[in-house]
Amino acid sequence: MNDALSCSTNRPKNAEVTSGLILEAARRRFLRESYESVGLRDIARDAGVDVALVSRYFGSKESLFREVLAIGSKDEIFPPDLADRDIPAFLARLFVEQQGEEGNEHAERMLIMLRSASSPTASQIVRETLKQDILLPMAERLDGKAPEVRASLSMAVWMGLTVLRTVMSVRPLCDNACDIVPYLERLFEAALLEGRASDT
Repeated sequence: MNDALSCSTNRPKNAEVTSGLILEAARRRFLRESYESVGLRDIARDAGVDVALVSRYFGSKESLFREVLAIGSKDEIFPPDLADRDIPAFLARLFVEQQGEEGNEHAERMLIMLRSASSPTASQIVRETLKQDILLPMAERLDGKAPEVRASLSMAVWMGLTVLRTVMSVRPLCDNACDIVPYLERLFEAALLEGRASDT
């Protein structure tokens, strides 16, 4: 009876450990590859489990991708006390901290979104996550007119820089990243600058 009780007690813990291994394996895969390139068998192999367990715990690859993007979403990407004037410097640091598997958690989420943005299946999830977790929170911190437009422009800059760095391996963006922080700050300042309303 004690053995049966012990087995029953261990099951939730074992399930939690297994689902955690699967989720971490999926995060690492999606960080390196696009949604379409990643298979459930790849994730199962990386996690050291049978592929049937991936489906058991997460259902589909789409559901697993959602769970990966939800990692860290409870912690807002922007600190509560981040002021409008400090956002360019914050975005510049976020870009520099985007260093693959050991990088900033929020920067990694954005890189995962970028890698899978062209997928017909994943693109809707990416758009929802980008809007709810990044664009709207940033816009809420911006003073002045058209905050959502300016937030979107800053993310366009960030994503473009990320493509040049991670996909095309443009050396000045890959080497001595800290040296480019002042330039990055000016780029984000320009993107976030409130435009002048036309008199006409």
